[in-house]
Amino acid sequence: MHGTSFPPVTLTIRFIPLNAATKSPLREHVAQSVRRYLRDLNGSDANDVYQTVLREMEIPLFAEVMNHCDNNQSRAADLLGIHRATLRKKLKDYGLT
Repeated sequence: MHGTSFPPVTLTIRFIPLNAATKSPLREHVAQSVRRYLRDLNGSDANDVYQTVLREMEIPLFAEVMNHCDNNQSRAADLLGIHRATLRKKLKDYGLT
């Protein structure tokens, strides 16, 4: 089964506001989602979990930050703490432009 390609699995991560009643850190929500993802693999081989998790985290993160910043890439890059060119590249790579 090594080398077999599997369709992408959706990793659902809910972003909870800091003032939410649960007050759970974001990392706990991420951990729950990663555990669910690994469980859903159901013994299937996967060798790109790191890249899958990064992609599944970055897409909604960039989309929400861009929306929050009224699609102003300079403001969004500042908020994210990354260079604007990096943000532009990521947005293009993920089809968010």
